[in-house]
Amino acid sequence: MNFAAQLGEQAVFKTIQQASQRLGYESFIVGGFVRDLILGRPNKDLDFVCIGSGIDLAETVAQQLGNVPVTVFKNFGTAMIRHGDYELEFVGARKESYRQESRKPMVEDGTLEDDQNRRDFTINAMAIRLDEKNFGQLIDPFHGIADLKNKIIRTPVKPDITFSDDPLRMMRAIRFATQLKFDIDAETYQGIIAQCERLKIVSMERVMDELNKIILSPQPSYGFKLLFQSGLLKVFFPEMVALHGVEYVDNKAHKDNFYHTLQVLDNVAKVSDDLWLRWAAILHDIAKPVTKRYEPEHGWTFHGHEERGARMVPSLFRRFKLPMNEKMVFVQTLVRLHLRPIALSKEVTDTAIRRLLWEAGDAIDDLMKLCRADITSKNAEKVARYLKNFEKVESRLVEVEQNDHIRNFQPPVTGDEIIQMFSLSPGRIIGELKEQIKEAILEGTIPNDREAALQLLMKLAAERGLTLNALP
Repeated sequence: MNFAAQLGEQAVFKTIQQASQRLGYESFIVGGFVRDLILGRPNKDLDFVCIGSGIDLAETVAQQLGNVPVTVFKNFGTAMIRHGDYELEFVGARKESYRQESRKPMVEDGTLEDDQNRRDFTINAMAIRLDEKNFGQLIDPFHGIADLKNKIIRTPVKPDITFSDDPLRMMRAIRFATQLKFDIDAETYQGIIAQCERLKIVSMERVMDELNKIILSPQPSYGFKLLFQSGLLKVFFPEMVALHGVEYVDNKAHKDNFYHTLQVLDNVAKVSDDLWLRWAAILHDIAKPVTKRYEPEHGWTFHGHEERGARMVPSLFRRFKLPMNEKMVFVQTLVRLHLRPIALSKEVTDTAIRRLLWEAGDAIDDLMKLCRADITSKNAEKVARYLKNFEKVESRLVEVEQNDHIRNFQPPVTGDEIIQMFSLSPGRIIGELKEQIKEAILEGTIPNDREAALQLLMKLAAERGLTLNALP
């Protein structure tokens, strides 16, 4: 099989060919680009292997491209160039071996065959020649083409060798299976099961990088089921594994919260590509195992799981090395509030709507997406009924916001203004007055405007014996 025509359309490959000729190197395009070329998928990350120094090749290419900058990683013998939309990475063909206790490889020069042997999967172990005589010729020693056709993820050598060498490849296997909608070869999957504990030596940052790619796939539940069944999920996310299972007392059972969570995640994935909204779906019921109680008169309950879950979010994000910024706060807010809109569907009051708008702020639209996704049941009629009631809540949210402008609420009277008006020193009384005004607005006692807020402030100040200094 030859891809000379496809490669010839992109000038960068001729540049690599010319630079290799100058150095007397054999060079190849390898890995993901070759896979995606065959699948018809775009890929701007180009990995080149040469029989020689990858750094020397990169520097020669950089000269031919007009002396563009080269990033060199001497410890790994690799170099990288950014050129237009492309990211070009260069490495000399090598052999790698790993110590049992380490994720850092011992590297030595090798042949193209050595380089292909160390690749993670057959579909990523294909190479295309770039020399003038054989330009575009495919080298496929492990039948990657056949595995692409059959939609199979398989290791090029024995799985225990591949996964022991770099345990992150177990996550990558599941990630590729999820993204491409492929099956994992039975022997390869058994290798993951056998080696799953070895994932512990991999940094959490690398694990999360792969997990987030699974989460961002069109149907993330597929990846999570593979993670769960293989034992990998328990290694780094036991709290989610704890959601699995159904308990019976007096012939009464609760739903399996693990599979419910996956359904909610898939539902969210259908309406949003936002990673953090998808994380909120994953974590929305995370505290159910620790709040689960059986009450003879009510059956199974999970009272307070939303608050407990919200409190768990920062520690989980910290352990997962996820951002401890507004992204975490966003997820925490949605976990805390995810029951509120559904509860409102039973009795929609303007006060409750205003409070929800105030607490959710800019997250209100994403909260409603999560809540819609959370309405799951095998009973289609029940789901339809819930969604119809939910539409009433959404309609009232729009109406109340139009009238009262509670979203991203800003106090009509500031603390500094209160201090000036009554010649007060900063203290608790300022916060108490602001809180009373806010509560009056949320309760609908006064409209959300400055004049009404000032009138109420005068009344509250008089009750406290405060003397007006001057209106700001």
